[in-house]
Amino acid sequence: MALSLRVRYLVNPGPINRNVTSLMAHGKTEILTPDAAGIARVADLLRAGQLVALPTETVYGLAGDATSDIACARIYEAKGRPRLNPLIVHLPSSGAVARVAVLNDTARALANAFWPGALTMVLPLRDGHGLSPSVTAGLSTVAIRVPAHPAMRAVLAAFGGPLAAPSANPSGRISPTTAAHVLAGLGGRIAAVVDGGPCGVGVESTIVAPGGSGTRLLRDGGIPREAIEALTGALVSDMTPGRVEAPGQLSSHYAPVAPLVVNSPLDDPGAIRVGFGPVEADLTLSVNGDLTEAATNLFAILHEADARAGRRGAAAIHVAPIPDTGLGRAINDRLRRAASR
Repeated sequence: MALSLRVRYLVNPGPINRNVTSLMAHGKTEILTPDAAGIARVADLLRAGQLVALPTETVYGLAGDATSDIACARIYEAKGRPRLNPLIVHLPSSGAVARVAVLNDTARALANAFWPGALTMVLPLRDGHGLSPSVTAGLSTVAIRVPAHPAMRAVLAAFGGPLAAPSANPSGRISPTTAAHVLAGLGGRIAAVVDGGPCGVGVESTIVAPGGSGTRLLRDGGIPREAIEALTGALVSDMTPGRVEAPGQLSSHYAPVAPLVVNSPLDDPGAIRVGFGPVEADLTLSVNGDLTEAATNLFAILHEADARAGRRGAAAIHVAPIPDTGLGRAINDRLRRAASR
């Protein structure tokens, strides 16, 4: 009975979902808090093959049992995600990773430097790994991350197994950095969401593939490539290969409903204008031109810009130029894919 005090059902919505009209009809998605009772409830749901959205330091992830074909199928179904797009597996430690994948010397060095944290590595599967084939989309490799967020780590400990957890949003749409964003996109389609507040990094993890002939960069993300190159030497960019081998490599992704225009001079008064630095705009990623702040704000600002575009009947969202260095590369990657239709 104590658990019922920590769970709110969306038939009686609180402030978190005041704009989420789709949930009002369903009333099925629980909102949990990341305390002991909430974490225990999450673990029970996951063991039953259900899906729970969880906060990570990057964005909210849609978690399901990575060893369960049914749970993984539910992830693809809830998101409307193409089955060729593999899922990232989350584990609590490098030791747990080594039980399902093979780490070479470079991978171990990267793990020591950046795990737990916003780095995903694509690694060869180990024999007897036990993961569902749906996780890897039939590939012989698996994308793995050791997250740092305390709520996600608590769930991993309570659940006791690997979790597949792509971003908790409809496929192709803006990634969620708050529980409200999750509910707006997936409310009624998933069992629960843990409200852990806004995500600190704000963009998805950087993805690399350490191999014998060098390390490939498959997606820019929350760790700038310069930090990785300090360990690996120059990365080989392999952002959109002919065969998708990691999440975030589809050409169209992260998109708002309204058309997005990047590198805009922000001179269209009919558009919702998103600035960077000291420029006149409706919204700003960072008034001081700080790339870390801009990365943290990116998806929240895109959600707000899209909502304003809908309310005003604006034809498009225009975004100011972003420097293509450090975290700016990850921001520009997301904006380019969001603008691709």
